[in-house]
Amino acid sequence: MSRPMGDSHKRFLQTMMSNGIISASQAIALHRHCCETHGAHYVADRLDEFINIINAQLQSLFMQIRKGMSEEDGLEYYALVNVTETDITRMASDYADNELELFRKTMDLIVDSESGSASSTDILNCADSLLTKKLKKKETELVLNKFVQDKWLNEKDGEYTLSVRCIVEMEQYMRTIYQDLIKVCHVCHNIALQSQVCENPVCGIKIHFPCVARYFRARSDPRCPECNEFWPHEIPEMQHSQSQSSQNLPSSSKENTAPTTSRRSRRS
Repeated sequence: MSRPMGDSHKRFLQTMMSNGIISASQAIALHRHCCETHGAHYVADRLDEFINIINAQLQSLFMQIRKGMSEEDGLEYYALVNVTETDITRMASDYADNELELFRKTMDLIVDSESGSASSTDILNCADSLLTKKLKKKETELVLNKFVQDKWLNEKDGEYTLSVRCIVEMEQYMRTIYQDLIKVCHVCHNIALQSQVCENPVCGIKIHFPCVARYFRARSDPRCPECNEFWPHEIPEMQHSQSQSSQNLPSSSKENTAPTTSRRSRRS
């Protein structure tokens, strides 16, 4: 029989419901805060065990707190996901049909690209050929901004990529729909979109940029971990750990004084 949740677990879950996704450093700080607030036994390196107790209670609700890695900086995140909805229909309550079609087309562009990204120009061109209802340029820009605000997409210099939340929640959908295009990182075994590729035509493994930085660190003669051919790409620098500001408690963890396991609120 699974262990019941205490008030510390309920507070942690409530914060996850409010935020949807938080960084690993925020999760560590939140774990401590919840335990100390409710006088629960706190062990610093037992975060995953703490979350497992919550996940055991979430099974009947077909929800789970999952861990994922950012393709951009290699940092870990925790996301609250619905495990019954394995496709984009999970977004239906927040977006119109043509907005969902735009997201599918954006995902198509990103997965099919060599860079793991899609330009705003290419996405705008897609918006003009939607089958549900065409979107004007300004409308498309507003929808894209909403995707970013809701943490489905990341944007930098006009290039859009799939966020950690999107990859964690849509992983099974992506593996099913894009099975011929999706490859996993040879180092961390997660879906690899933003990555370097071995140039040996009979190999072709992918490695995330952060995983490349870690794997080849201090190696003067970098070679592919699969075929042992020379790795010709520039080795990125190791990313610095998260700043102190990003380690602050996520919103709602302090102000909520009545922990609850009520239905997950809409995330923003």
